[in-house]
Amino acid sequence: MNAVIPGTSLAIHPERFPDPIDDLPASGTAKAVLAGGCFWCVEAVYLNLEGVNAVVSGYAGGHAARANYEAVCTGTTGHAEVIEVEYDSTVISFGELLKVFFSVAHDPTQKDRQGNDRGTQYRSAIFYHDDTEKAVAEAYIQQLNNAGAFIAPIATTVEPLDAFYRAEDYHQDFARRNPNQGYITHIAKPKVEKLIPVSYTHLTQPTNREV
Repeated sequence: MNAVIPGTSLAIHPERFPDPIDDLPASGTAKAVLAGGCFWCVEAVYLNLEGVNAVVSGYAGGHAARANYEAVCTGTTGHAEVIEVEYDSTVISFGELLKVFFSVAHDPTQKDRQGNDRGTQYRSAIFYHDDTEKAVAEAYIQQLNNAGAFIAPIATTVEPLDAFYRAEDYHQDFARRNPNQGYITHIAKPKVEKLIPVSYTHLTQPTNREV
């Protein structure tokens, strides 16, 4: 099977990507913690979504009592680079955040890496706050695997959120503050541009659809 977009693992085009069958009920402001490789790029995608109030880059999923960039980059703390998304669930749902996560924000078929970034700190993961979030995440992964959404099995793990550690200030809002940085122009910007198809227009903020 060939990917529908060269250089990706997508077997279904983002415009036709399946909506989650299961989702969380709207309940006002909520948070989701997602890991999809370098947090600079994933953050850039979510800052462009309508209903997202804030995105904070950070670390989660490790065994060490503390986390910082230097330590996490060694790959020995068990932490992943993550983003914490604060969102209005009456505008955008947890399931819709996951749809963007799988179809746009990263390649969920790559285990412990994203592109040339390698190590468990770059793993694909959804960190759940409670069993309801866990169930929705696991159900959607199963749904996508059953639908053959990718040319390879999904490698995303679903892990409990024990703690979230905010990353250093220079990592926050990195793409918007550094639009001409090579990593941003080659990796983050193309991801943001994938939000433009018709199926995502109801989720994006037209005035902010940029890095």
